[in-house]
Parts: sequence; C-alpha cells; structure tokens
Amino acid sequence: MTDPVLETRALTKRFGALTVSDGITLDLRPGEIHALIGPNGAGKSTLIGQICGTIPPDAGSIRLNGRDVTRLGTAARARAGLARTFQISALAMEDSVLQNALLGALGAAGSPWRFLASALGDGALRARAEAALERVGLGDLATARTSELSHGQRRELEVAVALTLAPRAFVMDEPMAGLGAEGSLRMTRLLDGLRAEAPILLVEHDMDAVFALADRISVLVEGRIAATGSVADIRANPEVRAAYLGDDA
Repeated sequence: MTDPVLETRALTKRFGALTVSDGITLDLRPGEIHALIGPNGAGKSTLIGQICGTIPPDAGSIRLNGRDVTRLGTAARARAGLARTFQISALAMEDSVLQNALLGALGAAGSPWRFLASALGDGALRARAEAALERVGLGDLATARTSELSHGQRRELEVAVALTLAPRAFVMDEPMAGLGAEGSLRMTRLLDGLRAEAPILLVEHDMDAVFALADRISVLVEGRIAATGSVADIRANPEVRAAYLGDDA
C-alpha cells in the first residue's frame, strides 16, 4: 500500500476532565479526498487544530510525508507542505486579490517578513501567485480589492492562497460554508480537480459535496473515529445512519 502523505497516530487531547480527541488514528493517501464528518461537538475542530499546529496534542503524533511534525509550529508545517483553508475567512480584505495570493507565496518561499511591495516586483513569486489565481478562476480579478469579491470568490481565493504553498497535502475546513447551490457545485468541481495535485483532508457538513468528492469518509463521534470507509460503506453503516446521516444517506 502507498505510504500516507499525512497521518495521525493515537492523537489525544484533553481539556481538564474532557477528552476531546481520544486516540485518533487516520491517514491521507496520495491522490485522494478523505472526508471527516461528524455532529457538532464531535471534536473535528480540535483535531484539525492539532494537525495544523494551533493546538498541541497531549499524546500521539502527526507525520507529514513520513516526517514527524508533531512539535512544529504552523509556519513550519506550512513550509513542509501542509496547506490549510479555514471555516471563517482569514483573508486581508483591504488588500488586492493578488496581494493575498502573494502572502501565501511569500510563506512558501520562507520569506514572510518581506514587504508586499517588493514581492510584487519578484517575478518568480508573482508568477506563482498569478498561476494559483488562474487555477481557481480568479485571474481576471487579480487587481480587485478582496472586500469586493463575492463570498464564493473569497472561498476560491483561499484555495489559491493554499495553492501558492506548493502543498503536499491540503486540510480544508468547511470550504462549502455559506455557499449556495451554484457556489457549492463550483467549489466541488474545483476540489475534485485538485486531488491530483495534492490529497485533501476535507472537513465538511455539506453531505452532497462529501458524497460527490470523497474516496474515503471517517466519522468522528465524541472524539473517536466511529467508522472509516468508502461512501458506500458509510451510507450502509446503520450506526452512522442513526447517529448522523439520517435521511441524507
């Protein structure tokens, strides 16, 4: 079997007497979209925080391309190839679309302290950012102010920022949040095309998108992985249907 790109082993996190991540082991394999679903309060955000470096685990480990990154900070993980998009937008709204994309390219180059003005004149960095914008369909809006974009376009810009990191793996936290039917379909098509560039760990409540995209699904319930399998496996699992999917299955 192909070695995983991203892997957690027995990841555990406690807040006082509450165990929020209870020995979680999962992996992300090359070329796949692995969806993580579960009810509110299941511990998805805490798990993603540990994977991306904003929350330190109490036990267990995280490996990226075979390297233990458990103790690395968020910037170091990004430079190692872990790209994240957020449930709530983290864009600089008063900057241009291109400037936002350049921030990611600067991080990928290991030079986050450089001024954007000088980065705009760096041909290689600018080319990286412009290519990412073209990839998500925002090439014609490079000079627009980010605050002028629609919600769906801001979501696409977040993906472009992640792309400038030349990622080895994506972690995407509810990319469909706030999108209507047309926006969700557009984002679904975009993510479907990205899996060949880097696999995606997808946290998402939109079950239509999950079922359309996922190669595997893991169900997180009360801090534990209750089931992992294909879309067909998860649809057919009676415990998952009863606890989470309901009529959506």
